[in-house]
Amino acid sequence: MPKLIVVTRDGNEHVLTGDTGLSVMEIMRDGGIDELLALCGGCCSCATCHVHVDPVFFDRLVSIGADEDDLLDSSADRDVTSRLSCQIAMTDDLEGLRVTVAHEG
Repeated sequence: MPKLIVVTRDGNEHVLTGDTGLSVMEIMRDGGIDELLALCGGCCSCATCHVHVDPVFFDRLVSIGADEDDLLDSSADRDVTSRLSCQIAMTDDLEGLRVTVAHEG
């Protein structure tokens, strides 16, 4: 089970593990990261699971889709490492992936 490092908005770091194939959002939700709302449950329709991916890992991710890109455009906290955590499938290649929960808005 690959390790996922999550930095919450208050700067605290949480180390979680999850099965490959689960989304980063599912691992965070199951790991008790409450500030990640994920209102749509992973359907890529709300952008409430927005995270910033550590640049070291960003190029390892599957390319962003048009729907995800459009949803992220609605966030004032979007930057070049922004992704929706529901759209990142955890793989062994992402062992040690580090994400930071984006600010709301």
